[in-house]
Amino acid sequence: MSDEFRGLRALVTGGASGIGLATAELLAARGAAVACLDLDGAAVPAPLLGVTADVTDDPAVRAAVAEAAARLGGLDVLVNNAGIGAQGTVEDNPDDQWHRVLDVNVLGIVRVTRAALPHLRRSAHAAIVNTCSIAATAGLPRRALYGASKGAVLSLTLAMAADHLADGVRVNCVNPGTVDTPWVGRLLDAAPDPGAERAALAARQPTGRLVRPEEVAEAIAHLAGPRAGATTGTWLAVDGGMAGLRTRPRT
Repeated sequence: MSDEFRGLRALVTGGASGIGLATAELLAARGAAVACLDLDGAAVPAPLLGVTADVTDDPAVRAAVAEAAARLGGLDVLVNNAGIGAQGTVEDNPDDQWHRVLDVNVLGIVRVTRAALPHLRRSAHAAIVNTCSIAATAGLPRRALYGASKGAVLSLTLAMAADHLADGVRVNCVNPGTVDTPWVGRLLDAAPDPGAERAALAARQPTGRLVRPEEVAEAIAHLAGPRAGATTGTWLAVDGGMAGLRTRPRT
C-alpha cells in the first residue's frame, strides 16, 4: 500500500459509513491521520477519530472542525462527503424538503469548508475534494431536487477552486454514479420489487453493475493526494461510463 499521505491530516465528513468511511479508511491505510465528522461520531471505527456535528448547524461544525484540527495537529485534506438524497419531480418535493436537501448538500459544504480553510491555508499540501454526482451533469428521472443540489456542488467546486488558488488550496470533486451504499440499500428495500429496482439501477451503468464505495474512495484519494498537485477545478466521474458512453443495451 502506498504511503503517499504519510504525515498528512485529513477530515472526512459523513465518514461513518458508505463512501465516507471507505475514503477515510483508504487515506489512513496510505499514511494519513484521519478524522471523520458525522452525525454520530461515536459510530466511526477506530483507529479513525470521530467528531460529532450536523453539517446544517454552523456552531457545531465550527467546534467539530476545530476539535479535529487540534487533535490531528492541523488539516491538509478536507473531503466534503456528507449528503442526503431525494426522489421526485419538481411537483413531488415540498419546499421544506428542498430547503433541507440544499442545506445539507450545498450549505453543508460551505460551513465545513469555511471552518477548515484557516487550517488548510497553513498546510504545505492543501486539498479539498467534494462528493458530487452524475446527477450534476446528466438528467436522471425523478431526481430533480437531488440533481439541482449536486449541480450546485459542481459549480461551487469550480468557484472554490478559483477563489483559493492563491491560498495554495486545490479544489476538485468526484461524480459517482449509483453507488452500493447503505442509503441506496434503503431505497431498494422500500421499492415494490427491490430485486428488479437493483437490476434497473445496475443496467443503466454501461458496466452493468453498481459502483463500489471503495472505487469512489480511490478517485477521492487520487485528487486529494500530492501526486495530483497540478489538478484543480475539475471533476472526475466514477460512474461506470454513464457520463460519456452511449452503449447498446445488454442482451
